[in-house]
Amino acid sequence: MLSIQCLSAARARGTSLIEVLVTIVILAFGLLGVAGLQSKIGVAEMESYQRAQALLALSQMTERLSANTAQAASYVTAGTVGTGDAQPTDCSGIAAGPNHDLCEWSNALKGASEQRSGANAGGMVGARGCVTQLQAPNPALGVCTAGVYQVAVAWQGMVATATPALACGTGLYGASDGFRRTIAATVSVGTTSCY
Repeated sequence: MLSIQCLSAARARGTSLIEVLVTIVILAFGLLGVAGLQSKIGVAEMESYQRAQALLALSQMTERLSANTAQAASYVTAGTVGTGDAQPTDCSGIAAGPNHDLCEWSNALKGASEQRSGANAGGMVGARGCVTQLQAPNPALGVCTAGVYQVAVAWQGMVATATPALACGTGLYGASDGFRRTIAATVSVGTTSCY
């Protein structure tokens, strides 16, 4: 009877060690999963922040365009405004109007509203803006069509996704436009002679 107890006690010591090793392996896989989830959360948070900044910049320009309907056509840009443009960092020397608004919008897109160690830190990565005219206003009697303008903001995302349909910033974000994010709003500007 004594020999049976010794044999089962020896087996029990070995199984405890195996249970501990299996627990450590399971815990290690769980920690790897948590680390992967944490990195994805960081990317999603950055994407969300950049989209919020883009919405603010888009709203700012649509409000400026809507407030200056008489000169709406002067807001149309040949290229992009923001990262890589030739707008000055100080817009105080530019007279009030579309050029001044575009200068301030350019600086907002570049993140000039927040500085850190002398560098812009308040914007999106590679932010650019475009204003295009979709329909010219026609004040002719009997026609009276409003001018329609599209304000778009493009920026660089953290991971590649589907290529956006909007053309703003095309080809400026690497070999593939999968990193380019865009958002746009349409502004309709009525003609005063039709009222």
